[in-house]
Amino acid sequence: MAKAFASQGDMTEKKISFTEVGDGLYAFTAEGDPNSGVIIGDDSVMIVEAQATPRLANKVIDCVRSVTDKPISHVVLTHYHAVRVLGASAFGADQIIMSETTRGQVVERGQEDWDSEFQRFPRLFEGHESIPGLTWPTTTFKDRMTVYLGNRRVDLMHLGRAHTAGDIVVHVPDENVMFTGDIVEYHSACYCGDGHLKDWSATLDRIKAFNVDAIAPGRGDALVGHDMVNAALENTRDFVASTYAPAARVAARGGSLKDAWDAIRAECDPKFKDYAIYEHCLPFNVARAYDEARGIDTPRIWTAQRDLEMWEQLQG
Repeated sequence: MAKAFASQGDMTEKKISFTEVGDGLYAFTAEGDPNSGVIIGDDSVMIVEAQATPRLANKVIDCVRSVTDKPISHVVLTHYHAVRVLGASAFGADQIIMSETTRGQVVERGQEDWDSEFQRFPRLFEGHESIPGLTWPTTTFKDRMTVYLGNRRVDLMHLGRAHTAGDIVVHVPDENVMFTGDIVEYHSACYCGDGHLKDWSATLDRIKAFNVDAIAPGRGDALVGHDMVNAALENTRDFVASTYAPAARVAARGGSLKDAWDAIRAECDPKFKDYAIYEHCLPFNVARAYDEARGIDTPRIWTAQRDLEMWEQLQG
């Protein structure tokens, strides 16, 4: 391999922010690292996204304890990626919730994804020895589920494929705030390596229809106010379209993966090269966009070995 993945050299600790996005609603953010959400109910707390390890999850717990001593009863996982789910054990929640599709992806590719991400993101997996194993849900649902934290209603919804096939969003109606997972990002690259790029825009439209007052995105700063929310939705849409369209043109003329890499860089570098994790995501985004443009609907499973083989192709 000519050089390491960009993410392997990213060893700088990120500054944590804990931002109130509504009454009793918080976004835990860390300069482009995976975000988590906090929903405080009458008697207990729901966490959205569990972080990569119990070590990182404890940073979320420290922030929760700065605002409430209520027990953590629920952990909601918007999708299956290791950096989002493997810290779940730290919260001690009775309920771990994900979509049925996401549970199926844990069965199908959870271990392979863990091995792949562990190779790519050494900093996020510091303290990995404390991970007890793959994270399994206690509860799943197909399209929609409502949880009541006392009187506070929380709606969990699958609005369509985007970052993965099983993505869900978490909406709190009393404050009109949404936690979107990696369907929406803010000044951070979208990871499209397991995505459905042609479906992504329609899923963003369904989120936009809620006209929410704030969003806690998957990565990047909390989005408070309609202007910031809408700017992030349209920016995410542009990022995904700018990744897929060049790949589709290359695939249509029978070009190679390396041709797709060059075409996507030409389109995306001028707009997005200063975004968090841009270089981390780019090779995986190129590979998935190229596959989808050639008619491969279900993302191929990333393994530690496939990562390296793909990277070597792109260095050629």
